[in-house]
Amino acid sequence: MLTNARLVYQPHDHVRSLNAAISRAHEICNTSNVRLTSTREAILKLLWQSHQPLGAYQLQQQLSKVTDKPVAPPTIYRAIEFLINLGLVHRIPSLNAYVGCPFPNSEHSNIFLICKSCKTVAEVADNRVNSLLENVSEKATFTLENQTIELFGLCPNCEPGASDE
Repeated sequence: MLTNARLVYQPHDHVRSLNAAISRAHEICNTSNVRLTSTREAILKLLWQSHQPLGAYQLQQQLSKVTDKPVAPPTIYRAIEFLINLGLVHRIPSLNAYVGCPFPNSEHSNIFLICKSCKTVAEVADNRVNSLLENVSEKATFTLENQTIELFGLCPNCEPGASDE
């Protein structure tokens, strides 16, 4: 499966994407017999409302505005850890920030296309990359637990001449 990252950078139904992500989160939580608390859901919504990755302190500030009460950093980190463990959110190590996962509950390579200009992030998955990583790991008798590939460049909207189209 290779997703078309170009679609992420083009206009799309943001509300529909958000609603689908929240619906999937509820399904995964029900299947896993865990609770998607209001704080966890609010953090997931904040991540999906932004195409840019958000750090824990950014999430804390935004969540405090939404709830009109202060939210302690440990609460944010526990909620993020919960969402990561369910595969609903990814951490982007180089940015120390988080994004919602469009492919929850699936085995896929974590490949992130990060625009250096607008900071937008698109996640893509490609079975060929998954196979390559598995083969390399097997040959080295290495047990691959997780991986992240970060590619930096310019998105279609920020490429020189993009506004000329």
